[in-house]
Amino acid sequence: MARLKRSDAWLIYAQAMVNGLSVRKAAQEAGVHRTTSFRWRHRMLALSASENDTELSNIVEADETYFLESFKGKRKLPRPARHRGGKAQKRGLSAEQIPVLVAQDRQGKHYDAVLPKVDKQTLGSLLSQPWSSESVLCTNGAGVYRAVAKAEAIPHESLNLAQGTRVKQRVFHIQHVNAYDSRLKQWMRRFNGVATRYLPNYLGWRRLLERAGKDIGPEAWIRHALG
Repeated sequence: MARLKRSDAWLIYAQAMVNGLSVRKAAQEAGVHRTTSFRWRHRMLALSASENDTELSNIVEADETYFLESFKGKRKLPRPARHRGGKAQKRGLSAEQIPVLVAQDRQGKHYDAVLPKVDKQTLGSLLSQPWSSESVLCTNGAGVYRAVAKAEAIPHESLNLAQGTRVKQRVFHIQHVNAYDSRLKQWMRRFNGVATRYLPNYLGWRRLLERAGKDIGPEAWIRHALG
């Protein structure tokens, strides 16, 4: 928080963050300029962006979710500008979609990260970080997860969703991680597109809200921002 002025408005601004307001609306609430609002937002999110749970245990569900690539805030764009988030030019998955790995265990511990690419090496290096030796990975039927599990010697249960297999042995499914993906996407829609370079900050923001629950107040928010 060094060199940030207007400390009288910090708690008001922190409440705006708890409420998930946009940069402009948060600026109005706190009575500061929108550039100040933008600076405060990303300063307060700097720590949360790197705060993933360090160990996932028991059954660990993993899947990717995708966000439309955005150059929001840049003066020179490699394509025509979109308005209010916009839509992809191509249907389905393409280079316009930025993949995010989401992994979650049954205790609610959580790990996510923006993926430079969806391949065995990238997924393996990320999934091995929070991995517990007693865990079992549960994913959809994508071959890349089978390859990762084999390369990293990770116990793995794969669901063939294309054939309608959504639950195995009554315990193996990816319903929790899919529910989180749904909450994350619904929450992100309010921002009408998030600049890809700031996507890790927004992922950290959502993780903080999920951990803290509905009762987090502005004082607690600032304590989290300070670590």
